[in-house]
Amino acid sequence: MHLLFATSIVPGSSLGSGYEIATAAIIDSLRRNGARVTVLGYCWPGVAPADPAQSIVLGEIDVRTEGASQLRKAGWLMRALTAGRTFASAKLTEAPPAQVREAIRRAGPFDAYVVNSVQIAGAYPDLFSNLPMIFVAHNVEHAAAGQSAAASESGLQRILYRREARLLREHEARLCAQARFVFTLAEEDRAPLGVQSPERSAFLPLVTRATPPSPPSKRAIDYDAALIGTWSWQPNRIGLDWFLHEVTPHLDPSLRIRIAGHVPQGIVISHPGVVLAGRVDSAEAFVRAAAVVPLVSRAGSGVQLKTIETFEQGLPAVATSSSLRGIGSLPVNCARADTAVDFAAALQRAVRDPPGDVDGRGFYHGQRAALDAAVRAGLEHVGLKDDRIRMGVLA
Repeated sequence: MHLLFATSIVPGSSLGSGYEIATAAIIDSLRRNGARVTVLGYCWPGVAPADPAQSIVLGEIDVRTEGASQLRKAGWLMRALTAGRTFASAKLTEAPPAQVREAIRRAGPFDAYVVNSVQIAGAYPDLFSNLPMIFVAHNVEHAAAGQSAAASESGLQRILYRREARLLREHEARLCAQARFVFTLAEEDRAPLGVQSPERSAFLPLVTRATPPSPPSKRAIDYDAALIGTWSWQPNRIGLDWFLHEVTPHLDPSLRIRIAGHVPQGIVISHPGVVLAGRVDSAEAFVRAAAVVPLVSRAGSGVQLKTIETFEQGLPAVATSSSLRGIGSLPVNCARADTAVDFAAALQRAVRDPPGDVDGRGFYHGQRAALDAAVRAGLEHVGLKDDRIRMGVLA
């Protein structure tokens, strides 16, 4: 079987975002299940696709709103308003539909499409309806946009987020109705999308690496807690604001807390031990230098890949319930806490009396096996079978 995997960003040789990590894991699983996968989408500027021979690159594009010029953001907004698209989908309309259609024709024939999140489908709404289609819902996007609207302090931003939420609700409903099968990245997302039947959907437990993690080894601890993320993304920002404003006032002032990743303007820090580390060369090395990893998600949907990375590495953690979406089994060295007081208390206990690292290889292998089983079930429901699938043997 030959699948066209349509995505906003084609995974590169180095995976720079959670979206790319999740996308690469899903593509790898489709291929382990016997599918030939051709990936269609844009590349980051200066970043080549991981598999050029099996990629259709529509061009180079930087879709990050944070850091874009005011002129560029105004252009995206004008595109969105005039075409009735979401802001995120408007960014992806650099290539004309006729060019995309011709690229698909040249690379085919295909047995089915895999539409990887709502953004690329919103950019090219008429291109993926002539064949069976599988929809990958990374998040319940309309709910995340609604949460962002509620959390925004700007009246204009609230209006724009509400518009996004309305359009995303319509687009997600259309895609779920059109799709032969829907993959979500968290069990909790199936019902809000109206596809909770096992005949209609399955959730995909993810991994963040192509090979198993290393066994536990001695670590040098340089600080007590480490947080890393794309904090300019509003659902992540909500979690960071909660941690800084509500959790840190309950922490001992002597705690050493490091926060890596781009932090947008307006962040208020009151705890004397909090240091902004900015961009770090190695996210893995950064978190491994911490005694404990706080997982602070409070909004959004889908899965938190930082949670999966932490558990693959076997590191001690304190996590909110929102951070544990898509996680079936909680490691013994992770404490769950949802109120600010409980989270602060659990964090301080983990620093004072470290629970120790665990072997993350078991978590990794369990997640990967469950991922492959879910992908295989989805392909079978769509009627896309391969000898290896029928025999229950993965390539």
